[in-house]
Amino acid sequence: QAVGAEAFVDFRVLGKGGFGEVCACQRRATGKMYANKRLNKKRLKKRQGYEAALVEKRILARVHSRFIVSLACAFQTKTDLCLVMTLMNGGDLRYHVYNVDEDNPGFPEPRAVFYAAQILLGLEHLHQHRIVYR
Repeated sequence: QAVGAEAFVDFRVLGKGGFGEVCACQRRATGKMYANKRLNKKRLKKRQGYEAALVEKRILARVHSRFIVSLACAFQTKTDLCLVMTLMNGGDLRYHVYNVDEDNPGFPEPRAVFYAAQILLGLEHLHQHRIVYR
């Protein structure tokens, strides 16, 4: 089933990168929340990023792990390539290291072990699919 930008309502920006931004969005038909990574076509062309974007799309569509976001759908608008992915609540790891307790950055060892285990499980899943991250 073809999906386009009209199927989603954008909310707030979750993050910005070199090729575009990631916004929280909601599917109009179901009300389910997603993360929409919008890659600006002009920036992709200028920085020769089309191949990397297509590789990312292929990888996200292939992996299904609790520890890695997966691709729900992809589409393009006149200006952007859009990768709609599962939304992981809670913020990124950098946020938890530096912003949760600004006077005392970091977290206790048991919590660090927990996060490290999740990262390793995600990497293991990629390696099982013969994908080497970066």
